[in-house]
Amino acid sequence: MKISKIEYYLPQQVLTNEGLEKLFPEWSSERIKEKVGISQRHISSDNETVLDMAVQSSEKIFENYDRDKVDFILFCTQSPEYFLPTTACILQDRLGLRKNIGAIDFNLGCSGFVYGLAFAKGLIAAGVAKSILLVTSETYTKHIHPDDKGNRSIFGDASASAIVEKAEGNDYQFCLGTDGSGAENLIVKKGAFKKDFELNPEHEFSPENIYMNGPEIFNFTIENIPGLVKETLEVNGMTMDDIDHFVFHQANSFMLNYLRKKTKIPAEKFYIDMENTGNTVSATIPIALKNMMDKGMLKEGDKVLMAGFGVGYSWGATIMEI
Repeated sequence: MKISKIEYYLPQQVLTNEGLEKLFPEWSSERIKEKVGISQRHISSDNETVLDMAVQSSEKIFENYDRDKVDFILFCTQSPEYFLPTTACILQDRLGLRKNIGAIDFNLGCSGFVYGLAFAKGLIAAGVAKSILLVTSETYTKHIHPDDKGNRSIFGDASASAIVEKAEGNDYQFCLGTDGSGAENLIVKKGAFKKDFELNPEHEFSPENIYMNGPEIFNFTIENIPGLVKETLEVNGMTMDDIDHFVFHQANSFMLNYLRKKTKIPAEKFYIDMENTGNTVSATIPIALKNMMDKGMLKEGDKVLMAGFGVGYSWGATIMEI
């Protein structure tokens, strides 16, 4: 399996650290950059949805790829167009793709790109599909209360589209994990069908807004991701020296640097790329990969270990050869 193409789309509206400083004078733009490694983030407009963004990132793919080759759409989002129908089905029509293809949504956050690759691998191995359009598109900022300066400093909106195809050579294994006991630590409680919920006393805002317990998310990450990296190397019969690049979910720079040191990954192999986009949830890994490609950092034969982790709790990792 290989990723043949990656493209992404960022909304036009930009919220800079200076803009946050004007909204929250007790903060400084320098302090925000120092704390989370982000200088700006892109914000979807009121009438811009994950579907609109997915069309934009996917059309970039089809500038140099025959759309008639696509025989399956995997659409990862936690901000769907509707409860029903499936956003992937509407995307098929909006992109003018063939009708004799499969299309499904799956609801995952920061681990979504890795899970999508795992699903794609299964579809290819089963002979169900040969060319899969994997889309990760998210508008978390629509869930954030205007006065929630913490989450507003971290999250941005984006869509990334990738073509996943069968490839000769090594077939790397996936390591996936789930711990639903952490669901309450990153959640939007109101908006679906559960009515008898209690609001966390630490949540300052409406149950329609996102709540994130930052310390607990940090603890979950530090407890689980070093082991995930070790397990992924072991099941693939590899060592740290065999990996050319490590690309993790771009949560925030403090967490990533802490993880890198704890996992003993050399700094020159560890890619951090969130300064101009922020945490775009399931889109962070493909955006980072695309930027690495554009910068000439990836060459044929390079091995990249990708790890996604977050809301759910959910986590996953695999290795991809360029």
